[in-house]
Amino acid sequence: MTNALPPLHNGHAPFTLQQLFREALYAYEEWDDNEVTEPIVMFEGRIVPIREVFEAMRHCTDIVPKNIVEAVTERLTKPWEGEGPLDQMSFSTAARVMSVLVRKRLLANGVADPVAVASKTIERRSRS
Repeated sequence: MTNALPPLHNGHAPFTLQQLFREALYAYEEWDDNEVTEPIVMFEGRIVPIREVFEAMRHCTDIVPKNIVEAVTERLTKPWEGEGPLDQMSFSTAARVMSVLVRKRLLANGVADPVAVASKTIERRSRS
């Protein structure tokens, strides 16, 4: 992941990153089945693949607004049960779900999983 996105502060995402997460989710929703490459969003004039936005939010403890929870949970194959007393979802949970969905979609489209490719490359280098 590039350092193009703003960092979390003590587990909290700046508003701009939360907005970018929402844009990435909308881009995922509009991802046409015929498109091979993953959708992108723009941040400060830079092109950012949506998986990078989701990855940047993997450790965010902020609570996701209800409309985003619904957008994420409708893609799950099993009912989602929250960990909190009000079944609230953190951005971390939402980001992890969306990361898996993007990865699955890329693999289904025949695009190599960037995480798997990087892991294999590192593994080969360590053997040398």
